[in-house]
Amino acid sequence: MGSGGREDALAWRLRQSPSCGKFFAAPGNPGIARWADCIAIDPCDVDAVVEQATRNAIDLVVVGPEAPLVAGVADALREAGIAVFGPSAAAAQLEASKGFTKDLCRANGIPTADYERVETARDAHAALARFGIPVVIKADGLAAGKGVTVAMTRGEAEAAIDAAGDGPLVIEEFLQGEEASLFALVDGDTAVPLASAQDHKRVGEGDTGPNTGGMGAYAPAPVLTPELQQQAMDEIVIPTARALAAAGTPFSGVLYAGLMLTADGPKLIEYNVRFGDPECEAIMPLIEGDFAELLHAVARGKLAETAAPELSAKHAMTVIVAARGYPGTPASGGAIRAIEAAEQVDGVTVFHAGTALGESGLVAKGGRVLAVTAVGDSFATARARAYRAVDQIDFADGFHRRDIGWRELARADQ
Repeated sequence: MGSGGREDALAWRLRQSPSCGKFFAAPGNPGIARWADCIAIDPCDVDAVVEQATRNAIDLVVVGPEAPLVAGVADALREAGIAVFGPSAAAAQLEASKGFTKDLCRANGIPTADYERVETARDAHAALARFGIPVVIKADGLAAGKGVTVAMTRGEAEAAIDAAGDGPLVIEEFLQGEEASLFALVDGDTAVPLASAQDHKRVGEGDTGPNTGGMGAYAPAPVLTPELQQQAMDEIVIPTARALAAAGTPFSGVLYAGLMLTADGPKLIEYNVRFGDPECEAIMPLIEGDFAELLHAVARGKLAETAAPELSAKHAMTVIVAARGYPGTPASGGAIRAIEAAEQVDGVTVFHAGTALGESGLVAKGGRVLAVTAVGDSFATARARAYRAVDQIDFADGFHRRDIGWRELARADQ
């Protein structure tokens, strides 16, 4: 379920699973149509989703984006007796409300930044006095990865509060360190690590400009060492799973922990209750085995009885090609050509993030348009292949960052 680059990558990987027979996507996109039969329904239309799943005798539904989960699609599917990979609406509050997650962390001793929840702009301005600069201002709700302002001055913080208007916000202590993303499969009390990645949120090179949904990613994230990953599982992910299970709202699906690797160890920045985008595009080529069977085990409550996920030893990198104007008002309708040439580069798959079929061929339909993903035996090889492929694509309205993976490049030069 879904129509972005994440869902194209999921569909591509699921289609390769030996256990995957008949395969549908709702609503899909021109890229996903390469792997699945597309059904034109809204993923948030609960009744339509259940009706289609029932009509087609679906054994497993994989929910890509967060909005259908928050709308209760997974709950309705489970009530209809259909296995679904994705949490209930109650458990999806981990993403739907940053305040909910912060309160859960505080109640369970989960390491995270100090914070204050506020309901009005006036309260938010008053709360700023508690925090130093930089300070983080977060919208307390779904924001497609763009509802966060890292204010480097008091003026920026006040402007972010004023721009948000009256409504719930979370004011947070700024954490110093490097960010990494940890993806874990969770089934009630059981949680196992799946993969790590690093995203690039800012629109401009050198991590400058406004936050986006993500301009590129690479996997794995070497900075999240096996020791740090285990610490994050033990201190953050597993206690979260246990807290939700104890509250009667057990989590089922993938839990994406955005981490800050501080001098005091990993701390939680935020949770997402689905695969990240574009991290998903970088992770999927590294997952080995029957991926559909693995997700089906989670959906049926059988994760504890299932072999641990296996990853290849390769590296993957994804470069997002976005439409001019993103993350503001992106240009729409621009022609896209030569994707086939890009995919002639060894190890490259081009996932469709925001495309449509126009009268004369493929055109841009969204802010993030393509996710060019390359795999290699080393990070350097994957990166070189990704940019070689990007350079093959003919998309006059497109732009991309040329510095995805710059942290790893800097470490390699040390």
